[in-house]
Amino acid sequence: MKLGTPRWWYVRDGAPAPITRALLRPLSWIWAAVGARKMARATPFDPGVPVICVGNLTMGGAGKTPVAREILARLRARGVDAHGLSRGYGGREAGPLKVDPALHTAIDVGDEPLMLAADGPFWIARDRAEGARAAVQAGAQAIVLDDGHQNPSLKKTLSLVVVDGETRDNEWPFGDNAVFPSGPLREPLAVGLKRADAVVVMLPADVAEADPDLLSVFAGKPVLIARLLPSEPPPTGPQVGFAGVGKPWKVERALKAAGCDLADFASFPDHASFSDSTLRFLEDRAELYGAGLVTTEKDWMRLPPEWRAKVRAWPVRAVFEDEAALDALLAKLPI
Repeated sequence: MKLGTPRWWYVRDGAPAPITRALLRPLSWIWAAVGARKMARATPFDPGVPVICVGNLTMGGAGKTPVAREILARLRARGVDAHGLSRGYGGREAGPLKVDPALHTAIDVGDEPLMLAADGPFWIARDRAEGARAAVQAGAQAIVLDDGHQNPSLKKTLSLVVVDGETRDNEWPFGDNAVFPSGPLREPLAVGLKRADAVVVMLPADVAEADPDLLSVFAGKPVLIARLLPSEPPPTGPQVGFAGVGKPWKVERALKAAGCDLADFASFPDHASFSDSTLRFLEDRAELYGAGLVTTEKDWMRLPPEWRAKVRAWPVRAVFEDEAALDALLAKLPI
């Protein structure tokens, strides 16, 4: 079962789907033009406190939410009342709404906000400016915006873009530099990089160092290297894994690299809803192999309550190679 993000988006030469790319290219031009017009016409709102935007140049799977989580933790450790903010993708609430894990579900607010609200104050708002205003009224001294690099409604004090640094198997984070839907980019690469203050290159645990060719793309920008590392070991014994994230095949790789005995793995679209029939199918697969069920922490948030006891969540966190460099960026904020 292999569904979700088109993997051919990330192949450098585009050979697996040249006809598809060509057919979608006109739509990519329209997408880029609409985005550029939106940026040009916007008047960003200044909420009166620093806004740290943790964004993405592509459609997903880079690791921005773990980076936002780490920045929130570091600011709070310094005594800063830092609040998180996102659109609440996948949730039915428009906000502004402060997420309460005891009251809300992923259906209400989205999976990532529900996950991050377990650590501290987190808001969702379709209108990010109104969300920031509500957070400041509630006492926020800084706002960490999870996603939003392409949203011009807020004045940003520090803009970080997170890039998937894994380039093996002919995968390239930006594919052949095509914009959605012909490729993974949310906007032309040079345009997105111009607005970034620094780049976070995210590497998996089993990759020794960043690709020099990739680093050369960011010449002139500060580059921080981070890794997605397990917060705890994967469950022991045979497992059937599943994930509905931007790049589910990376979850499969990471589980294997961490020593998980994967009997099978199922991929789903990012933020996918898991129906009872789908979950029963996965449970049947696990019984066939005499295995447990394991998924990401983000996916676990979307499981119905009665299924959470049957599935193990496997959390990861962003660990920076040069923590002092990250702290130096945050120390420049006017807090």
